[in-house]
Amino acid sequence: MFTDIAIDSIVFMFSHIIFIIIAWKCLEAVKIEQIFKKNRVAESRILFIMLSIVIGTTVSNFVIDFIQWSRQLQHLL
Repeated sequence: MFTDIAIDSIVFMFSHIIFIIIAWKCLEAVKIEQIFKKNRVAESRILFIMLSIVIGTTVSNFVIDFIQWSRQLQHLL
């Protein structure tokens, strides 16, 4: 039982990290610096990092929830 929880935790952490990296790569296609004032590179990078975390974590939570819901379908029968 505890090993299942530990394995799930590791998988979920890696899922978050992978989706944050994917969000980071996708956001690189957007020129976010153009909406900031000049000489505000640090602020734009911080926003870039925060957006990557928010988008990646949200998508990861959706995927994790979907996997957990599909596991629970066996209890329906």
